[in-house]
Amino acid sequence: MWCVDDKRLMKIKDIQLIFHKELDKIYGLEEVKSFFFLLIKSYYEITRLALALDNNLSLTKSEQELIFSALQDLKKEKPIQYILGETEFFALPFKVNESVLIPRPETEELVSWVIEGVKSKIKNIDRPTHILDIGTGSGCIAISLAKNIPGAIVYALDVSQKALKIAKQNSEMNRVDIKYIHLDILNSDTWNQDFKDLKFDIIVSNPPYVRKKEMQQMKANVVQNEPHLALFVEDDNPLLFYKTITEFSVKYLNEKGKLYFEINEYFGEEMIQLLEHYNFNTIESKQDVFDKDRCIKAAK
Repeated sequence: MWCVDDKRLMKIKDIQLIFHKELDKIYGLEEVKSFFFLLIKSYYEITRLALALDNNLSLTKSEQELIFSALQDLKKEKPIQYILGETEFFALPFKVNESVLIPRPETEELVSWVIEGVKSKIKNIDRPTHILDIGTGSGCIAISLAKNIPGAIVYALDVSQKALKIAKQNSEMNRVDIKYIHLDILNSDTWNQDFKDLKFDIIVSNPPYVRKKEMQQMKANVVQNEPHLALFVEDDNPLLFYKTITEFSVKYLNEKGKLYFEINEYFGEEMIQLLEHYNFNTIESKQDVFDKDRCIKAAK
């Protein structure tokens, strides 16, 4: 453990050494280095370059409290994004906390796929593109689409009021207008009430898809910190959300509308069969950077 003398300043370089001593065995040297520089930039507006140019940069006792609190959280494997309260997705800033999943790079691939599909046909569309994001969480998908598809009218829903609160803050921060809906998509009895007279050109979703038996394969920092409501499904019904959202899409997608999913890598073939069962066509899957089935799209 470290010892801080209340009567003196402490060099930031010395605090960095403490970080490595306490955390390298958990995360590795390079990741700890990344965490440290993120923290001093966020907390004190001190860049890596500034520290390299002045080894004597120091913090008072009161200033040290923030970074040593972060160190304690990191030792408990709390994600750095939750510690900072923010992250980046699709080159945009997002607030995050334990009520929403931390946006991931593979979801950026899903967003890119949607944008490419819209922009390839945008010259043939004489009205705004209507988009629905189901299970929006932090709003990262909906907001990124709204920022990158000119004139799009974007709706987003989630079952969690706490998640929607964060998503709304992210909309304001990124200056986009998203129409948010508090709804449990699994409760089909509410569909007609909340979506009366609404039709969409695109429905996109990154729903819960990790089976509970896969939990042991996941990193502790994910299982212990991120919301299980947004992550896990029962082992005996892994396609629950996909089946429900596909049924919803049959009713609320426009003719020739597109349905996009992020999927569990183990159920690529089953997803194709599910979409074919509901008479979707032009079904195409996409692998992530690790060559795992990760996204799928289909046309109505």
